[in-house]
Amino acid sequence: MSLAGFHASASEDVLDALFLPFTDGVLRWPADGRVLFLRARDGFRMREVARQDWLCEQSFKPFAEALKHSGLPVGDVAHDARFKVVLLLPPRQRDEARALFAKALHHLEDGGVVVACVPNAEGAKSAQADLAALLGSVSHLSKHRCRVFWGRSSSSINHATFESWLALDAPQTNAAGYWSRPGLFAWDRVDTASALLAAHLPDDLHGRVADFGASYGYLASRIIARCSQIAELDLYEAEARALEPARLNIEQAMRDHARQLAIGFYWHDVTTGVERRYDAIVSNPPFHQGRADLPDLGRAFIAQAARALQTQGRLWLVANRHLPYEATLADHFEHVRTVVVQDGFKVIEGRGVRG
Repeated sequence: MSLAGFHASASEDVLDALFLPFTDGVLRWPADGRVLFLRARDGFRMREVARQDWLCEQSFKPFAEALKHSGLPVGDVAHDARFKVVLLLPPRQRDEARALFAKALHHLEDGGVVVACVPNAEGAKSAQADLAALLGSVSHLSKHRCRVFWGRSSSSINHATFESWLALDAPQTNAAGYWSRPGLFAWDRVDTASALLAAHLPDDLHGRVADFGASYGYLASRIIARCSQIAELDLYEAEARALEPARLNIEQAMRDHARQLAIGFYWHDVTTGVERRYDAIVSNPPFHQGRADLPDLGRAFIAQAARALQTQGRLWLVANRHLPYEATLADHFEHVRTVVVQDGFKVIEGRGVRG
């Protein structure tokens, strides 16, 4: 089961709206195909419109894999690359979106146009106002309850705003003292569920251990602090932007606790499975995207964790108390116990893999 399947239907309306200025003839595609698409998404309209000389950048592994599966060009944009058109789908988190607007402008050649689209229910007017603050003025159209807005690189660019917004994506320490960056899950704090799991992790975890859905590395850092018998620690995270702050946090944890471990960082969708095998796995799995709960996502994490564990391996999991994971855990583990229920969350251990 892949995360990509949970998201396929959400992108069609926003893609159709994004391309509206070109469909209506208000804007024209560059003849040489010099188009950059930041946070690109796969979809029927995308496959209709995109050319092989475009460059699509996407940091979320399932979305990147969906683009590749459709034969669309995916990669990282070079720092000095410039384009005539930069398309983007801004995220909800405002600092993250502002950094993305600044990045779009950085890669825009003189006179080029940046085009963005946001669903009305996800802050479209605020996002448009931010792009206008950067460029001086923008135009807009609406379709499918989405707003597409665009502006051109010109002498009216607010360079002070541009420089300050460009810096927003750099790793920074959050209120708890961990390196993070805007837009990551609970980026500005330690979320309650992860803190609960960390507080109840046993100190006898040993051997090779993995963190499934590691985000900026909080749980992995606590494993280093608490579990002196581990020899290797692997962090799996589907959002590539989390890996740099995670690396900084792990390096700090090893310095703080005088540990030297073999550490692996993997940009990976764990619901597709992992190749390595582990003595223990910890996880605070995602259970929603946008506004919809998707418990199948957590079930997929559990199933793949069981497949990745040694026969007597242990899974330590935290979840919202209302999520029905117990049956899935019982299907995959000989022994399942609820360790604690607190603050709306539950910590569960699964031990001994079935079959």
